[in-house]
Amino acid sequence: MILRGKVVGSEIPRFKHRWFGILEVEAEGERYKLYMSGVAQWFVTGDEVEIHVKEKPKVKNVLDFDDYELYKFYQGDKIKVWPLWEREYEAKRYSPLTGELLYTYKIKAREATYESDFEAIAELEQYHYASQKEKVALWRCERCGNVFEANTKQKCPKCGSEDIHILEIKGSTPASRFLILELENREEYEPRILAYVRIDPPIPLMHRRLPNGEIEKNIRERVFPEDWFHPAFWPERILKELYEELKRKYPRKVARSMLWEKAKWQALRESNTAGARIARVVVHPDYRSDGLGQLSVKAALDWIKERRIPEMRKRKHVVETIAQMARYNPFFEKVGFKFLWETASGRPVLFYPLTDEAKEYIERFLKEDPYAPKDGRLWKPSYGKVEPLKGSIVFKNVSKVFESELDIKGLPKEIQELLKAFGVRHRVIQRPVLRNLNFEIKPKELIVVVGASGAGKTTLLRLILGAAKGYWEEKYRPTSGEIEVPENVKVSVMIPGEFEPEFGSESILEHVYRKIRDLNAAVEVLNRSGLSDAVLYRAKFSELSTGQKERAKIASLLAEKPNLLLMDEFAAHLDTLTAMRVAKKVSEIIREAGITAVIITHRPEVVKALDPDKVLFVGYGTVRVSKGSAHS
Repeated sequence: MILRGKVVGSEIPRFKHRWFGILEVEAEGERYKLYMSGVAQWFVTGDEVEIHVKEKPKVKNVLDFDDYELYKFYQGDKIKVWPLWEREYEAKRYSPLTGELLYTYKIKAREATYESDFEAIAELEQYHYASQKEKVALWRCERCGNVFEANTKQKCPKCGSEDIHILEIKGSTPASRFLILELENREEYEPRILAYVRIDPPIPLMHRRLPNGEIEKNIRERVFPEDWFHPAFWPERILKELYEELKRKYPRKVARSMLWEKAKWQALRESNTAGARIARVVVHPDYRSDGLGQLSVKAALDWIKERRIPEMRKRKHVVETIAQMARYNPFFEKVGFKFLWETASGRPVLFYPLTDEAKEYIERFLKEDPYAPKDGRLWKPSYGKVEPLKGSIVFKNVSKVFESELDIKGLPKEIQELLKAFGVRHRVIQRPVLRNLNFEIKPKELIVVVGASGAGKTTLLRLILGAAKGYWEEKYRPTSGEIEVPENVKVSVMIPGEFEPEFGSESILEHVYRKIRDLNAAVEVLNRSGLSDAVLYRAKFSELSTGQKERAKIASLLAEKPNLLLMDEFAAHLDTLTAMRVAKKVSEIIREAGITAVIITHRPEVVKALDPDKVLFVGYGTVRVSKGSAHS
């Protein structure tokens, strides 16, 4: 059944406005109540709507969440409103070398609808950025009405009640709408919500700071049509106007208490722009280095364009974002955003065109404006390239024999008797670990070494290190044969228990920056090593988990900018998916920088993600060389 009618009112519970609302519609002489989320607050009395009734209501003229579809009309256009938007996405990760599919995420992007969705958003926020001093959400006790700050749902600190509901995500506005990304077919240990995006209307005013420090006002209106950004959601302006009016009628305190609700509702009714603003993108830290920031933004763009988010009125032409972190992470630019200018306060502003018309305005500005970056780029890779090895690492008839003396003198008598029973008295044991090895490692090659425990993998690494550093200790020298290493070698090594980066009391970001001397490059290295969360940037090494410590060590090695990287037990303490994500990113930076790498791992999935040029199989004193992980 299809009903055409008009909105006659809405009921938005003040303390549940994000996740519950009731829309009242008059159609064919009857009044209907439509249960929905807080999206009801965007309707104005008189809005024309169309209801597609799917299920016969249990209560006459009362339609529950799943009973209907709802469309609204704006200037002749039909806009779908309910059910809220959702879409399935696949995030596939391919090998940069072979193009082979490494792994796939199946993700559902949908608008936050239920209270549990907003609780998950708060949890994701606090997992990233909150501290005991910085709480991310407001909660309300149903029993006593107490409103308090907390990062997660908890008992009321005033009365002890557990009847608590989330009231607001701090930093958001009444006009904010939220998109969440759910991981489907997930394992028990994986999070349900991987990311969220907050969409707001464009900010009311925007000025540009020129290179000479001068401020150019209302820069957007110079580039785009003025009505694209007006009327904006601007409760502060309305607040000021209302205050002047109300204080003539009421005492100041009474006037102030009446203001915000009036200003908010008036601003929601007035806001009607052809733009949207991505105000927040938060991705679970374990998934940040895997391109899910880009996927989150792409999904948000689809949502904005199809449903005209947030206001659901004018057709959307352009999306803006104002983000300092865009200087250090390019995921907005990788999606297609263009950097146009800096705000008066020095924050970069990037735009994405949703229509050809918007694209033309952006391209014209970049071409004609004397201060605009001609390519629209803000972020540039900072890690760069290293001076590659000037020649191969060559093994010529290399053998390594370990010799040890077994003597039972000095042992307790009962143990001596036991060993004698097995014929053990005094022996000199010679164990050949590597025999007559002949192979080469070419400049810029990524080599993975595999084999059983005790087969000689770490010994192989020690011999390369000894040749590179000129060590004379026995364990770093071959028993026979020679290893040629180019004279320009600059080696960084991690062999647990022998050679590991040393961390002091400084933060992880300070540690990496001290080595690489470039802040952008330091952030890039941390991101690629799987430490892409700002909280971890400022954490000390001692405060990290075991897996995070391993990633910090990898970042520390990369910060030294070696042209030869030797790593033992790579990703040994990481779960399967995290290990694959880190391996893929480390492989990318190694190849882009021109580093020669020899990496030991026991894990087939890590070999696959590293996507090596060669795999060395070590066992029974020999080394067999195979080309690439696809053939291993």
